[in-house]
This record gives sequence, structure tokens and C-alpha cells, in this order.
Amino acid sequence: MNATDKTPLRAVALVCTLSPSPASSSSQLLAEQTMAALGEHGVTGKVIRIADHDVRPGVQTDMGDGDAWPEIRDTIMDADILILSTPIWLGHPSSVAQRVMERLNAEISETDDEGRMLTYGKVAAVCVVGNEDGAHKVSADLFQGLNDVGFSLPPNAVTYRVGEAMQGTDFQDLDKTPDATAATTATLAANSAHLARRLKSASYPAG
Repeated sequence: MNATDKTPLRAVALVCTLSPSPASSSSQLLAEQTMAALGEHGVTGKVIRIADHDVRPGVQTDMGDGDAWPEIRDTIMDADILILSTPIWLGHPSSVAQRVMERLNAEISETDDEGRMLTYGKVAAVCVVGNEDGAHKVSADLFQGLNDVGFSLPPNAVTYRVGEAMQGTDFQDLDKTPDATAATTATLAANSAHLARRLKSASYPAG
């Protein structure tokens, strides 16, 4: 495959803010910026705010009784790239992000005819926002889980912005996205699209 390959790709960003729409959200903003950056590489897709949907607790693909996860899961399965965007709360990913990871745990037992998880061949990356240090710890937690459930991680698979400790300026309140964050988002997008195209053209071998 040459470096100018423009194979169309799909992405979905799951925003794990605790606040449902129409509340403003730094996690939503960074996810939207990441999707825009992916668009520069021929990637289309959508952003889903999980708090707007009735995603039930559990570790199955469908928890029944109006569970919204099956439809969201279908969108993930139709995509080549998954972006998980979370705020930092008490030094950890949000509880909504944790619920998404718990639902993704079901993918361990969902396999194709050759025993590969259905998430094999899909790329994942992470967005993190917060007002104190912790982005590396939060991304490490999510990286481990995403890898366990079959996603591939490109180099520089996280973009983030954290403010100084003991202050309250959110990412969405800044007059301008910091250059370092914008550059990191661009790198995440380029690497994610590159890896997704590689995996689309050559899947992982069976067990």
C-alpha cells in the first residue's frame, strides 16, 4: 500500500462526559476537533454523547429492556476507528467511560469463524480533558482496556489538555486551542487513519 492511499474510512467518537446534551462539554469539543482532523485524511463518521442514551450497566452486548448499547455497538462495528473521549474525575476516566469499557468487554467472546475478535482490524484512540494532571494515567487505563478487547493502538494514540491544579478553566473556555494540543490531535488523526488503512488491507492472522 502506498502512502497516498485514500481508502474511505469511518470513525465514531464516544463522548463520555457526565453531562447530557445540550450542556457544553470539553470532552465533546476535543472529540469534534479530533473528528475534524480525521476528516483531513478521508475519514467520515459521527460523534455520540453516551449520556444522551440509556446505556445499561453490564458486560453483555445487549442487556435488554431498552438498552441503547446494541445500536451504539452497531455503529462501532461499522467503523474502522473508535475515538473514546473522557474527562478526568478524581484522577480516573469518567464513570461513563468505565461503563463503555465494561460493555466493550463483551467483545472478548464475540469472534469470527477463525476465532478472531470482531474488533480486530479496528483502531482506537483517546481524548482526555481535565483541570489537573492525570491525562497519562487515564489514557493508560483506557489503552489497556481497549487493547484487551481487540483494538489496535497507533503511535501517539492520545490527545489531551489539562490545566494547572487548583484552577477552574476548562478546555472549552479557552480562547484558542493550545498549539501543543492541536498538533497532537493532528498526529493522532494521521496515525490512526494510516494504521486503519493498513489493517483494512491486511488483517491479523487467525489464532
